[in-house]
Amino acid sequence: MAAHPLLDELRTALGDAAVLTDPDLLAMHARDEADLCPAGVPLVVVRPRDTAGVVAVVRAAGRHGVPVVPQGARTGLAGAANAVDGALVLSTVAMDRILEVDPVSRIAVAQPGVVNATLGAAVREHGLWYPPDPGSWESSTIGGNVATNAGGMCCVKYGVTTEYVLGLEVVLASGEVLRTGRRTAKGVAGYDLTRLFVGSEGTLGVITEVTVALRPAPEESLTLVAVFPTTAAAGTAVAGIAERGLTPSLLELLDRTHLRAIEAYRPMGLRTDAQALLLAAVDTGSRAADDLARLAEVCTAAGADEVYAATDAAEAAALLQARRLAHPAMERFAAESFPGGNGGLVIDDVAVPRGALAALLDGMARIAEECAVPIGVVGHAGDGNMHPNIVVDRADPASLERGRRAFDEIMRLGLDLGGTCTGEHGVGLLKRDWLAREIGPVGVRVHQAIRAALDPAGLFNPGKVC
Repeated sequence: MAAHPLLDELRTALGDAAVLTDPDLLAMHARDEADLCPAGVPLVVVRPRDTAGVVAVVRAAGRHGVPVVPQGARTGLAGAANAVDGALVLSTVAMDRILEVDPVSRIAVAQPGVVNATLGAAVREHGLWYPPDPGSWESSTIGGNVATNAGGMCCVKYGVTTEYVLGLEVVLASGEVLRTGRRTAKGVAGYDLTRLFVGSEGTLGVITEVTVALRPAPEESLTLVAVFPTTAAAGTAVAGIAERGLTPSLLELLDRTHLRAIEAYRPMGLRTDAQALLLAAVDTGSRAADDLARLAEVCTAAGADEVYAATDAAEAAALLQARRLAHPAMERFAAESFPGGNGGLVIDDVAVPRGALAALLDGMARIAEECAVPIGVVGHAGDGNMHPNIVVDRADPASLERGRRAFDEIMRLGLDLGGTCTGEHGVGLLKRDWLAREIGPVGVRVHQAIRAALDPAGLFNPGKVC
């Protein structure tokens, strides 16, 4: 079979080393980390190093009518970076330069392939901090974080990615380069195109440069752990914390399934007999000790069996690391739950108002029992964003069907409680139908109209979002 004529154009524009056609490499770039989402086989993977390279790639793909699927580090959990058959996968991992850190304006400018943790380390040298911290912060890229509007453990106090994106450089489907936003502390000129592209998951353009706001580095946090006899009691504590006006910098929940999975994955003395654990932190300087004591009071009143504070920074860091291990620990738990390592995870991402968290947790326990599937629950309790992990046997169609039913029931419950189908993972392939239910037919038409205006041929990340 003759080579596709697009390939020669790409090699001329980018050089042979940036154009990947090896079947093993194509398979490696076929999908992100969303289990059980369909993925196609790409025609080619390209790795441009600058905006000019992205422009050349997009224009060449457009001339040949080849779909373009942008990818970062492929750590997403909704299938947003999954390839379609015959697509050009545009990987931004080689665009990995921090272009500027301005400590006076408190901004940084980075290419999309910069890893979140790398940016964090660079700005800390200036006494500054980039707060968004998804669980994959040591591997996920800033471009991917922006494309999915990623969250993280500090969201309860500091907000998600969109709160920090001041401006973008984006290559449109036409090959034109659009600059949005500003570098100033204030600015209200025109439509807010920056926020339009944040969370668009590569369906409206390819992000090639990001300008983010920074904050002064916070003082050392104080950390508290509360152990509960039920997940609903932990949810009640979260509602009480919000009601009393407390603003922890971190408020995370792990259920018994996750505690046992993490302890088996990396033993660190976690209370595996507990039904739920709340991990909280405060970073309010001279008020930190008082705030931590008030958090402890609320947890005790909600029925906590045990409440204790980390004795030093090392213990606090270990507890935070335990939370970050939730995903790989559950992946191992799922693999070991069924013969032949066929266990998989369907990872949900539902967010509800804080006052509805206890009802959500109770409801998920009921759904697990009714659907006869194991469901572990972990998440950002402080902002009502839970990640139920539904464990299924990939080799058993009946298990897959029960898992899908549990997923849908959790989605339905979240919306019935006044919530949203995704708090931070995005829509991708996994939640297209649920997005349509959430925003309604008028919302879907507006989404599709915006997409058609910017990409009339429908080549950017087809099949995703709407």
